[in-house]
Amino acid sequence: MSDTPPQSPAPDFDEMARDIAEVPAVEVIVTVAVNLMSAAAVKLGLTEEGDAYKDLDEARKLVHALAGLLDASATEISSFHAAPLRDGLKSLQLAFREASIVPDEPGQGPGEKYTGPIYG
Repeated sequence: MSDTPPQSPAPDFDEMARDIAEVPAVEVIVTVAVNLMSAAAVKLGLTEEGDAYKDLDEARKLVHALAGLLDASATEISSFHAAPLRDGLKSLQLAFREASIVPDEPGQGPGEKYTGPIYG
C-alpha cells in the first residue's frame, strides 16, 4: 500500500481554451474587474476578517490596476457594466484614503492617474 496521495488529472488546456473562447470579452473584463475589486477590499481590511489581511501596499497596486483596466476598457464595455464598476472603484479609493495614516495628495492616490483626484 502506497502512502503517496493520488495524482489529480492534468488540466485539459484544449478544453479550457474552448471554454474561454465562448465567453464574450465584456464578461472577461467585468470578471477581472470584480476579482480586482474583491482582492482590493480584502487588502483594505473591508471584509469580515477585518484587518487580518490588511496590506495597504498590496491594496494600492490592486486599486491602481483596477483603475487602469476600467480606463482602458471604458469604450469597450457599456455604461450598464461600467457605472457600477466605477462606483466600486471610487469606494475603494475613498477607503484607501481613509485607511492611510499619511494620505496621498489629491490626484496621487491609487488609480487617481486614471480617475482624477478623489476627495474624502
